[in-house]
Amino acid sequence: MNIDMVAYCDRFPEDGETLVGSSYAQGFGGKGANQAVMAARLGATTRFVGCVGDDDLGRATIDNLDESGIDVSGIGVLAGHGTGVAPIWVNRDGTNRILIIPGANDALTPDHVTSHLAGLDRAAVVVGQLETPQDATLAAFEWARSHGATKVLNPAPAADLDDRLLAATDWLIPNETEFALLTGDAPTEAAVERWAQEWGCGFVVTLGADGVIVADGSNAPWREAARQVRVVDTTGAGDAFVGGFAAGLAAGMLIRGCVSLGGACGSLSTTRQGTQSSYPDRAEVADLGVSVPVW
Repeated sequence: MNIDMVAYCDRFPEDGETLVGSSYAQGFGGKGANQAVMAARLGATTRFVGCVGDDDLGRATIDNLDESGIDVSGIGVLAGHGTGVAPIWVNRDGTNRILIIPGANDALTPDHVTSHLAGLDRAAVVVGQLETPQDATLAAFEWARSHGATKVLNPAPAADLDDRLLAATDWLIPNETEFALLTGDAPTEAAVERWAQEWGCGFVVTLGADGVIVADGSNAPWREAARQVRVVDTTGAGDAFVGGFAAGLAAGMLIRGCVSLGGACGSLSTTRQGTQSSYPDRAEVADLGVSVPVW
């Protein structure tokens, strides 16, 4: 969980250069929180497990998730830690550059995760990312495996993956940059299929305006084109995709339906400024002719 601090500008400054931006906004973010909010907007029953600092930003973050309909009982408030923040630049064509300061996110432990999942009888999908320690995510995935839940990993920010975490993952959803950093290959259909088979998990590689490549390790890989929209701000679009995809899985939708749902969520989010504030609801997605989850 982070507080996004977003500066909008005509172009990014060069090294040593100072520019005047066009506007500034502060909002709620963090990859896991974004994904949870998107899933909740599609009607998924969602619980968040994580940590914030004992500060005003942390309390505001918890209130925001609670108001979004997310179960916040698994969020710890840690004395002596600051809540994570993310300074973000967005230029005229909507592309962004992001720097994450993890704060309390780095203090999430396996014990915290398992203690706050222990009271759950079941879950359909467990989603993790790399803004928190991998051993904490592994604890969540081990719980998911023992309870029959599908495990989705968004490997961002990109880092070397713990072999145990990779082995526990059912679906890996990197963007094109993260795929290249993880595998050393450009994200072609052949490369995505090869790594899906090598790692024994499904792959959905998001390519921005070029859509996605999907491979499950068994069937032929395939592409889904991106929707043509007027892009204002791409911040958080990948998280909107992951949240939509996960909601589709939780509702028992076929993979092609999950991919289309995630794509619609991600595309719509780019048409407005902000991160969670840009995310669509069920009605907006349905207006595109995309199937929404039935609960």
